[in-house]
Amino acid sequence: MHLGRIAAEGTPQAQSHRRSRWSRIKSFSVFTLAMASLGFVAGCGNTYRPVVSSINPVGPAAQPQKFAIVISDPGSNLPGLVTIVDFSGDTVLVTANTGVSPYFLMLNASGTTGYTLNQDHTMTSFDISTSLQTRDMVQTTLFTNANPNSIFSDSTALFLTEAGRNAVAQFGGTTPALVQELSVDPGYTPVYIAGYSGSPRAYVISQNASGGAGQVAAIEMSSKTISTRIPVGTNPVYGVMTADGKRAFIMNKGDNTVSVINAQTNQMDAVPAPAVNPIPVGIAPIWADIAATRNELVVANEGDGTSKGSVSIINIPLCSAIALPGNPNCDPNNPIDANGFGQVLATVPVGVDPQMVAVLQDGSRAYIVNRADSTVSVVNLTTNTVTATIPVPATPHPNFISAINGTPTGKVYVTSPESDHMTIIRTDTDIVETTIPLQGKGVMVRTQLP
Repeated sequence: MHLGRIAAEGTPQAQSHRRSRWSRIKSFSVFTLAMASLGFVAGCGNTYRPVVSSINPVGPAAQPQKFAIVISDPGSNLPGLVTIVDFSGDTVLVTANTGVSPYFLMLNASGTTGYTLNQDHTMTSFDISTSLQTRDMVQTTLFTNANPNSIFSDSTALFLTEAGRNAVAQFGGTTPALVQELSVDPGYTPVYIAGYSGSPRAYVISQNASGGAGQVAAIEMSSKTISTRIPVGTNPVYGVMTADGKRAFIMNKGDNTVSVINAQTNQMDAVPAPAVNPIPVGIAPIWADIAATRNELVVANEGDGTSKGSVSIINIPLCSAIALPGNPNCDPNNPIDANGFGQVLATVPVGVDPQMVAVLQDGSRAYIVNRADSTVSVVNLTTNTVTATIPVPATPHPNFISAINGTPTGKVYVTSPESDHMTIIRTDTDIVETTIPLQGKGVMVRTQLP
């Protein structure tokens, strides 16, 4: 029996069976060794188990919902248009009708309500909303001889300067209605109101009809009365107030100066030497914006209209706890001008015939719209130099500009009375991103605060 089995195992069939069984044993051993090795690498007591997990790409944070609001004029005595543009997507969200031929646009301090002045002697009021329709626009009829030219929205009232009546009108109510008129001195024409919502007073800027020194009239917000009148420079055209309501700055186009009003004392500010008040700046100052984080006023000087204009950068710090070491007379509880207040830090040449300036809220740069050469100048406020000159061919001869901060980029909006498009510039690259159709000639653009 034993010899017979040996003989049988020696046959070719038996040898093939042994090879097959040996291959299976070897494969199992290799697999066992491999698994043991993986277990060793994974650590004692752990069992290796591959896990598949998805990797989600992480992009930039979503931009907050903010809007640019622009008014345009289709012409031919047609109703004007208000267009609401999404900051994030650069898309038109809303188009609604205003009164005929709108020429002035203002937003309230919170950026939730807009107002336009129209050539048909009406004022249009509207809520800034993605659901806005023409039926939601509120029309208020004004005096036919009023010729209003600016709007100031306080938290408690709405004011219009009325050039034709030498007055400033107060409106109130959900549907704005005339409450009272405050007369400006005879011989003076009101052109603008410098104020900040929530401040104790605002200043009505008026030009002298005979060409002499202008004046500002202080409106007390608590009583809605004029408390005093302060002489300023020649041909004042514009003014701004600091967010704390303590200083107002008046652009005097006729004598190339900026008057400083101390809104705490309600009189001309006694700026510290060697600065003087009014402050001499470039030729024909017509606009200004405040770089609050830098305590600077950036003034756009129109120039003579044929050669390069400029921006004047003025130091405007008030006393504070931070300023005490260099200002021993400072009282943080009664801020007076700190050392260096009123000094012109730089005068920077920009394009030809600059009309407006918009400062980014972080204080990094100012954007100046130049009408004659159809460009936007970018001024670095740290170095006080022009870092870019951006052509805006889609909006030739632009005259209005507004800006919104943002991350990773902000936006600058430019309109022209000769174009039915608005140009949008990115602030991270300082190049034109796109243009937006307006269905009418661009008049003004305002942006909500960041």
